[in-house]
Amino acid sequence: MKKISIKQFIPYIVLAGIIAIVILTYGLNNKNWKELSYSELINEFAQGNVTEIETSEHKGDGVYYITGKLSSYEKNDYFKVYAPLSETVQEELSSYYQNSEFKWVVSTNPENNSIIIVLINVVPLLLIGILAIVLFSKLSGANKGSMDFGKSRAKLVDEGGKTKFKDVAGLDEEKEEVEELIDFLKNPKKYNKMGARIPKGVLLVGPPGTGKTLLAKAVAGEANVPFYYISGSDFVELFVGVGASRVRDMFKQAKHTAPCLIFIDEIDAVGRQRGTGLGGGHDEREQTLNQLLTEMDGFGANEGIIVIAATNRPDVLDPALLRPGRFDRQVTVSLPDQKARKAILDVHARGKIFNKSVNLESLSKRTPGFSGADLENLLNESALLAVRRNKESIGMEEIDEATDRVLMGPAKTSRKYSDKEKRLVAIHEAGHAVVGLKLPDAEDVHKITIIPRGQAGGYTMMLPPEEKMVVTTKDELLARITGLLGGRVAEQLFLGEITTGASDDFSKATKIARSMVTRYGMSDLGPVELEEQSEGVFLGRDYNKNRDFSDAVALEIDKEVQKIINQCYKETTKILKENEKLVNLIADTLCDKETITKEEIEELVANGKLSNKEEKEDKKESKEK
Repeated sequence: MKKISIKQFIPYIVLAGIIAIVILTYGLNNKNWKELSYSELINEFAQGNVTEIETSEHKGDGVYYITGKLSSYEKNDYFKVYAPLSETVQEELSSYYQNSEFKWVVSTNPENNSIIIVLINVVPLLLIGILAIVLFSKLSGANKGSMDFGKSRAKLVDEGGKTKFKDVAGLDEEKEEVEELIDFLKNPKKYNKMGARIPKGVLLVGPPGTGKTLLAKAVAGEANVPFYYISGSDFVELFVGVGASRVRDMFKQAKHTAPCLIFIDEIDAVGRQRGTGLGGGHDEREQTLNQLLTEMDGFGANEGIIVIAATNRPDVLDPALLRPGRFDRQVTVSLPDQKARKAILDVHARGKIFNKSVNLESLSKRTPGFSGADLENLLNESALLAVRRNKESIGMEEIDEATDRVLMGPAKTSRKYSDKEKRLVAIHEAGHAVVGLKLPDAEDVHKITIIPRGQAGGYTMMLPPEEKMVVTTKDELLARITGLLGGRVAEQLFLGEITTGASDDFSKATKIARSMVTRYGMSDLGPVELEEQSEGVFLGRDYNKNRDFSDAVALEIDKEVQKIINQCYKETTKILKENEKLVNLIADTLCDKETITKEEIEELVANGKLSNKEEKEDKKESKEK
């Protein structure tokens, strides 16, 4: 049951008191008073105009206070008279009262009226006291907030989280690394006996969506020790010194509960390299980083405190943060392979109803390059589509559509092509597909569609026949460039015109060709790295890229890039000229069906046409027999 505090009702009590005073004051002053002299009152008595009077004695002032109404007065009109406090006045009033029929009320002395005394003296003091209490409570709350400005914002997970290691799929090696930390916190003697020192810090590195934060949540769920978590942006403030104060307070709290774990998410917000940037350093962030470095490995001892941090930008971190003694161990959480994707899909498939046609093993093979977050989003989108279509289970149609939505965005079904534009897009996509089908080192064509999605009028889905995690050969890169040029070459050969639809293809092809020349040493310039990978772009210009060459070499780089593109363009032209019939066949089929799957593409290449549904059912029945 929620506890009720009297402070909650103080504003209402104050408001009620103010309303009562206003009503009381208004009630006393809602009369139209007319002041008469005593002689004028005697004349009114003599004429019989007085209808009622009220008298009271004010001994302190020596007056007799008389109020009342005359027969000629309106409803709210009253008179008031101050007469000498003497027996003569009382006798005169008594004599007129005996000879007349007016109403006479004798009130007690207001000076001795306890109610009025309380209203006049006690109530205002009470209201002032209540207002003072409210104001002081507000001020004390504000002062308390200002004193907490430098306090740590790390949150403590007392009973662990709901996420366990069983909920983290596809990260077997990574889980082993962090399981060792938990085992050390539970059984430190086993490691001390061997003379081993557990790492003070573990840095989780990897692309977005690969499960770094999820892994930290699993550590919190498995560990039986206090677990603090905080974001790197929670340290940095406008005022210099606040972030350092929060770091000190965080480690101070952790020391009281050691052994414990601290998780810092997105540590690159506070751990960026010092003294860098267009405007020089950032004093507040750098002081915060300095304090973090000191706390992790300085003169003070932090026994039993293990820091886990996550980032997808390890290249911008300060070298002092990555040295042994601070973040001793870096765990790379990379994109999952096919086996890991199958395990991730199994985890996210829990609680979802799938059709018998759904094969998660096949889906895992069709999604190379997908992160764990992408796979979760894919299954969630397919479930939403099934609900939208009023289906009782999730089928392969929903999964295929969800895959396209994740890659390219939702289909723009309301956008209609003209016949000319439809033919143009079909020829463009057919050019990509035929190069992929006929070039030995090209990727396999899995799907072709001319349904517009996002910024694309259509697209050809091409996936590698074998998943590669580390290296790519020169022939494969050249084949990739050749496939990207297939759309433009097909337009030029079979329609006699070129369009803007190949702009994105040119951008991707140029980047691959330039990387081959400047980074991979795959040109006549030799095995030399001329450009480093970009760390950031500012206002369209990359200020962080090192330009380790002269203007003469820059010209040679441009020539080599142009040479690679031109060679691939010639190769594309040759392939498409030799397979003109296949290009037109695929384009005609796209104009008719708008989407072609891998099985249908293979049937077109083998038979030159697509069999109808009845023929497919007959073949299926004959195979079963």
